[in-house]
Amino acid sequence: MHTYQAAENALKDKVILITGAGDGIGRVAAITYAKYGATVILLGKTTNKLECVYDEIVNAGYPKPAIVPMDLKGATKQNYRDLAATIEYQFGRLDGLLNNAGILGSLGPLEHFCSSTFENIMKVNVTAQAMITKALFPVLRKSDNASIVFTSSGVGRKGREFWGPYAISKFAVEGMMQTWACEVGKTNIRVNCINPGATRTSMRAAAYPGEDRDALATPEDLMPAYLYLMSDDSSEVNGESLDAQVKK
Repeated sequence: MHTYQAAENALKDKVILITGAGDGIGRVAAITYAKYGATVILLGKTTNKLECVYDEIVNAGYPKPAIVPMDLKGATKQNYRDLAATIEYQFGRLDGLLNNAGILGSLGPLEHFCSSTFENIMKVNVTAQAMITKALFPVLRKSDNASIVFTSSGVGRKGREFWGPYAISKFAVEGMMQTWACEVGKTNIRVNCINPGATRTSMRAAAYPGEDRDALATPEDLMPAYLYLMSDDSSEVNGESLDAQVKK
């Protein structure tokens, strides 16, 4: 695993938006960021899941979070503009954006992919992430030190059979991250990727239904990498694609 050890107040007073915050890695990242002092904005499509994460954060005594129910598959340009305006009005700035939400679709040979499934995967995994990042850039510029983190995958770095549209979407995410990173250059914003690796999530279970889940890393195991890229300790890191699970 990534070896970073965060100070107790590593994210104190930061405002961080997490997409896909209701479950899996997004949920754990939101709770972890709050634990280290951040005010987190929980964005996801299932309100009751977001409310459960909200309650867990509040009950733990961490900074009070905010909830933004939004289905990225159907979100519009105006939805993203309204989100940016609300964040600026309520918080004055945004210090971090974790683009974590994503969908798997169905696995199988590329020649058999369904066009509607392909379009939905691209909408959620690529287009929505580009649009939300674009809309939030003015609010991120108001931060002294802002971090954007995209979620990559091993199949987005080297092609693998039967991963189809999902793999293509993750290759696009890697390219999008690199392009954003080149454009921000030496500014107050940095842009990077995290490859979570094989993790005990519902998406992994859907991809590998016969796998021994107990042998996989948990989302909690991955948090050092997620903390590192959101903390000021990574302020000089830009355009990198990190592995949350460092191979020995």
